[in-house]
Amino acid sequence: MNFDFVYKICTKSEWNDAKENKIFKGTSLDLKDGFIHFSDINQVKQTLNKFYLNQPNLVLLKVDALKLQKLVWEHSSSGDMFPHLYSDFDIDCVVKEYSLDLKEDGNHKIPSEIK
Repeated sequence: MNFDFVYKICTKSEWNDAKENKIFKGTSLDLKDGFIHFSDINQVKQTLNKFYLNQPNLVLLKVDALKLQKLVWEHSSSGDMFPHLYSDFDIDCVVKEYSLDLKEDGNHKIPSEIK
């Protein structure tokens, strides 16, 4: 696990709203669950395949984990440790954003530095 950065998948509209408001409050699933779901670099592909197959207009955010005050690593139902944030975060914590293009097979083209 790399503790320096975590990755957030969201729709382009959710990210545009966050940029407009200067704060990311979470996706509808995050708001329902009471925390913001993140993945580490090795979990991005798994998360995309499990929750976002065939979904267009996605963005992957690379977030400076050291700036997130209420980030907790917790066990998921699969037993893996996933980062969860129990607060909003300032968009200045995002160090890079990637557009996730949808391929014909329903998977997403993952940036080479993430693979």
